[in-house]
Amino acid sequence: MTRPIVGIIGNHHVINDTYQVHAGGLMNTEAVSCVAGCLPILIAPDPRYVGVEELMEACDGFVLTGGRPNVHPEEYGESETEAHGDFDRNRDAITLPLVRACVERGQPFLGICRGFQEVNVAMGGSLYPEIRDLPGRMNHRMPPDGTLEEKFALRHKVRFSEGGAFHQLMGAQEVMTNTLHGQGIKTPGQRIVIDGYAPDGTPEAIYVEGAQGFTYSVQWHPEWDAANDPVSRPLFTAFGEAVQAWAAQKTQKVLRPA
Repeated sequence: MTRPIVGIIGNHHVINDTYQVHAGGLMNTEAVSCVAGCLPILIAPDPRYVGVEELMEACDGFVLTGGRPNVHPEEYGESETEAHGDFDRNRDAITLPLVRACVERGQPFLGICRGFQEVNVAMGGSLYPEIRDLPGRMNHRMPPDGTLEEKFALRHKVRFSEGGAFHQLMGAQEVMTNTLHGQGIKTPGQRIVIDGYAPDGTPEAIYVEGAQGFTYSVQWHPEWDAANDPVSRPLFTAFGEAVQAWAAQKTQKVLRPA
């Protein structure tokens, strides 16, 4: 049986300071294949090579991955500063209209870290350049030292709205997550529902109100140990079910006689 296709948004990377590539983390591929049950395809996020419409035709769903470059502040009406860090305008040019198109069409996506921020910006929201500089906020960035296991270790709680979408999905109102991000939501975009917060008030879980498709997005990295983590597994499982439903619906439309 052919598995539905999930486009995993890649990131621009340079190997040995000379060789340019579009790359994606193996843990994203594994989570999509082994937990969501879909066929993972890496997407080159550059409008010179791919277009939003053809991506939506080729793929049944999308994972908007994390990445070191941030969404450019011009995308939400602010000026660039040193605190905003590095950018990838090519990825912005693909992911932001892709999110809006998926919301309009009802096509499923899962936003992770930078992808979480992309969803908010795509819907008209804004971002803080550096969460740890805000009064009362903790440092959400990746620990600079330690093993990979230590960097992705569970570091804080996320509390969901009672009876809300994430509470129902997880079967718990409070969960433990990792945290590896510098920026975060400043103002939520139109129809963005903030459904979960860290203890310091940082938004951690969102969805698009009234969207027909799966639009769950999280600020943490659920792709880490997704097959075993009790928070990651239901998120990728639900995403996979939504992608499979979309693919089945698409197939029925093709097979339906004129």
